Amino acid sequence: MMNELALKYGCNPNQTPARVYAEGGLPFTVLNGRPGYINLLDALNSWQLVRELREMSGLPAAASFKHVSPAGAALGLPLPETLARACHAEGLSLSPVAAAYVRARGADRMSSYGDFAAISDICDESLAEFLRGEVSDGIIAPGYTDGALEILKSKRKGSYLVLQMDADYVPPALEHKDVCGVTFEQQRNDVHITERCLTDIPTACKDIPEHARRDLLLALITLKYTQSNSVCYASGGQAIGVGAGQQSRVHCTRLAGSKADTWHLRQSPQVLSLPFRADVRRPDRDNAIDVYITGDAEDYAQLAADWQRLFTAKPVPFTAEEKRAYLRTISGVSLGSDAFFPFGDNIERAHRSGVSYIAQSGGSIRDDNVIETCDKYGIAMAMTHIRLFHH
Repeated sequence: MMNELALKYGCNPNQTPARVYAEGGLPFTVLNGRPGYINLLDALNSWQLVRELREMSGLPAAASFKHVSPAGAALGLPLPETLARACHAEGLSLSPVAAAYVRARGADRMSSYGDFAAISDICDESLAEFLRGEVSDGIIAPGYTDGALEILKSKRKGSYLVLQMDADYVPPALEHKDVCGVTFEQQRNDVHITERCLTDIPTACKDIPEHARRDLLLALITLKYTQSNSVCYASGGQAIGVGAGQQSRVHCTRLAGSKADTWHLRQSPQVLSLPFRADVRRPDRDNAIDVYITGDAEDYAQLAADWQRLFTAKPVPFTAEEKRAYLRTISGVSLGSDAFFPFGDNIERAHRSGVSYIAQSGGSIRDDNVIETCDKYGIAMAMTHIRLFHH
């Protein structure tokens, strides 16, 4: 087991030399490529996330990481036809690990461009084949089939980063971090996110069905490895919108909510029927869909002017009222927050994105206002009494 590994550079190319090291030996092996500083931050954070999702659910789990926060995280559940089409996986025979990653990447395909993939189980050919067509920087998993490894080694002209994690590795209890020449030390955040987190339900509605409990736990585990402040919307065994690193919690709720709305709208008939040319690549489709859903009038005018490069026919406009009408049909979404909601405005925004279930730490002096706003919309909210800040 190697104790030290030289890196290409640190966070930026001017930050050399750079290395990682561990007294007891590094818990991963580089099977292909050469890792960078941010690659390994993404890999090690995302590995912890998928491992905890696996322990919580008993299902294979995957995450799509960018800049030390998850763009998406998911369990290995089969994809409904509309979601498969929205994720560019229509007609594919997906293994459970492949389904987990397709869902994780599909949570926010714009943000997942150039991601780091994390898989809780052995990576197989089904997943490797899907990754072959995606722009991605690397992957971490506890192992690979021979066929999957051969496919992955061919990506990025042979430079695709492939890491194998020691599945039995347990990090030390204390962790350290240097900032401006000062070393910080703290107990590793080894809090367990379990059903016990969802027992204190102060709202009038106390019914949180099994599927919503799973989604709430998934959201909380995702937030444990998301740069704070953070909020996560979840549905159907996956994150559908993650708001990370915002100074204001309501901005987290708005950001994550807008991503969740986009996830839903990608599955609308208007988007699924866009007449893309057969030769348009996945990233270009994703960019065009994002403009079609979220762009302003000027953005849409540019898309319409450029339609022949992307489409076989000029796309029909997706009006603001049509989008609002579609989103009004959405309900049953779960939402987790890494700390308490200080105002009811977070609940108001969450309700607009179909949230029916919430888990947050509680402890605000305005908890009564937050509970009252939940009761206004019939939302069931659990107070976990656990803060999940991550920096």
